[in-house]
Amino acid sequence: MKKAAVLIDNGFQDAEAIYPYYRLQEADFGVDLVGQKANHDYEGEYGYTLTSDRSAKNIELDEYKAIIVPGGHAPDKMRVKEDMVRLIQKADEAENIIIGAICHGPQLLIEADIVNGRNMTSYKAVKTDLINAGANYDDKEVVVDSHLVTSRTPDDLPAFMNAVVDLV
Repeated sequence: MKKAAVLIDNGFQDAEAIYPYYRLQEADFGVDLVGQKANHDYEGEYGYTLTSDRSAKNIELDEYKAIIVPGGHAPDKMRVKEDMVRLIQKADEAENIIIGAICHGPQLLIEADIVNGRNMTSYKAVKTDLINAGANYDDKEVVVDSHLVTSRTPDDLPAFMNAVVDLV
């Protein structure tokens, strides 16, 4: 079975975590919720609680075909956690794992230092950070650059997840 991971931390944007979680299941993926700690409850911006299945430190990346980074305030929290940053770096180095980041999700990719020279989009508040980190910013509902897929807001979720699933 194909597997995917949705990264979570407190303050995740509820729709941007939940929509990919179920959309990936519809596409026959086994989906793990991955946090800094395993079996830990994380609360979304709007009060929805998700419990992590695995910790970022204990992931075997060769099991996964895709990693999703939802937006909200969570990416700002994730980017100061070494295990989360390292997970994104290793996934990018593998080049066969789709990395999807929506809204504020690219903040974690900036911290992982994988955006320089890449074509990307994000929520407008992250635009300058992406440009300053060397990304080529394009204000579109979804931007695909090799195995990296980025989108702007919850309104873009259908296009975002279609691009992720299509790449796998």
